[in-house]
Amino acid sequence: MDKLPNNCSLCLISGGARSGKSRAALSLARQVGEQRLFVATAQAFDDEMTSRIDAHRMERPDFSTFEKPFDLRETFPSDKIWDVILIDCLTLWLSNLLLSEFSDAAAEESVYEDLRHFSNFTKKIILVSNEVGLGIVPEHALARRFRDLNGRLQQGIARMSDEVYFAVMGTVIPLHSFPKVT
Repeated sequence: MDKLPNNCSLCLISGGARSGKSRAALSLARQVGEQRLFVATAQAFDDEMTSRIDAHRMERPDFSTFEKPFDLRETFPSDKIWDVILIDCLTLWLSNLLLSEFSDAAAEESVYEDLRHFSNFTKKIILVSNEVGLGIVPEHALARRFRDLNGRLQQGIARMSDEVYFAVMGTVIPLHSFPKVT
């Protein structure tokens, strides 16, 4: 798929942990319009993660929030058209799929199907993702599988995107103007 259907614009913001990518995504989404949906893919399995999720909710009182770890289209609130849908983040979304025993192909297809579905309800999707391929080769098979699949998905989504950014040290670098490698 080259582009999302329905003339939906796609923006990918990737970077390392605490690089500023989520802050940049929130700022960009606030510039798009008033009807904003935040799709959260994190799950709270312990008190620390519960506190993180609560703190993040407080950062975005001007967004409606939809929380689902994967298969986002299944219970998506489809009774409204949004100016922007911000999904944070692909990395946790993909982790949730793999830990739910999706095959690589099924996980990829699920992500693309959800993105296609969302394009029916907005003119812009902003997707946040962690860049996990800059470090050493992971020791464990599942971690290598995750890193490889995350990299393939980010490459495919970047090719579909109208805007691509890389966040590092609180600085967001636009990559869209660079030639796309096919």
